[in-house]
Amino acid sequence: MVPFSILDLSPVAEGRTVSQSFEASARMAEKAEEFGYKRFWLAEHHGMPGIASAATAVVIGHVGAATKRIRIGSGGIMLPNHSPLVIAEQFGTLEALFPGRIDLGLGRAPGTDMRTAQALRRNLEAGANSFPNDVVELQQLLDAPVENQAILAVPGNNSHVPIWLLGSSLYSAQLAGMLGLPYAFASHFAPDMLLDAIAIYRDRFQPSARLDKPYVMVGVMGAVAATDEEARYHFTSAQQQFVNLRRNVRGPFPRPVADMENFWSPMEKMNVEHTLRYAVVGSPKTAEAKLTEFLKETQADEVIISMPIHDIEARLRSVELFAGLGNFMRAAA
Repeated sequence: MVPFSILDLSPVAEGRTVSQSFEASARMAEKAEEFGYKRFWLAEHHGMPGIASAATAVVIGHVGAATKRIRIGSGGIMLPNHSPLVIAEQFGTLEALFPGRIDLGLGRAPGTDMRTAQALRRNLEAGANSFPNDVVELQQLLDAPVENQAILAVPGNNSHVPIWLLGSSLYSAQLAGMLGLPYAFASHFAPDMLLDAIAIYRDRFQPSARLDKPYVMVGVMGAVAATDEEARYHFTSAQQQFVNLRRNVRGPFPRPVADMENFWSPMEKMNVEHTLRYAVVGSPKTAEAKLTEFLKETQADEVIISMPIHDIEARLRSVELFAGLGNFMRAAA
């Protein structure tokens, strides 16, 4: 039984406002809860006109208020941008508001360009290099205080918010294994080191008070619709976004187009298709075959799905259709 979860970036769709983006995220979380998804995570990005989830903890609170049971959290918080104490206070607050529902996924990248990262006012070199120590410090701030502990996170201490490590390379796989934490790999946009990272994590995993055996989550982008053609049409928004990212063109999340060949160059097409090679796009039958192959390859414990679809109604329909695939796989298991 492989649970499905959702990764959302509160996309600011072309022709829509930031407020409408947050409304769409809440509707998506409600739909995810209705159809049995395990988690609904939001990701920290900065300086991107097409992504509204920069103040990640605030948006988590927004979707938490719209739901009742589904786990909510970050996929992830970019820890080098913050002091561990600030994150402990934020997520301790969320845990007090939504008891037993909060996850804290942590990443090591800045989640933006270098100029914007510098404007976040952390020493970037020190932040990245001190990541392991910051993770351990954050763990302590969320756990029971030790005797004579000088710094307390209030809220935060004794909240025991589960920490995940996220990664797109081998670094966090090794650290997650060493610390005995669950591990999520960003294969939805960084596929190249997926299998090596999973193997390293499982091989080097040390049981901890938090986790007794390895737990791997893998990411896919996806768009499921009634037909392959409709799904491919909706997915052109994500393809355009990746091309625009490489062209350094900043704008809202684009509307889909009928023909990508008029948009990208042959080299851009090759690069984007490589980056998104694990994407699950198509009718339910096509998506089921792709997802089954991916799970056989990774033997993952959980799949987290990003659905970069411009139209919110089509996005909600994709949430429903993906859930049907999950139900089929659970029944088959």
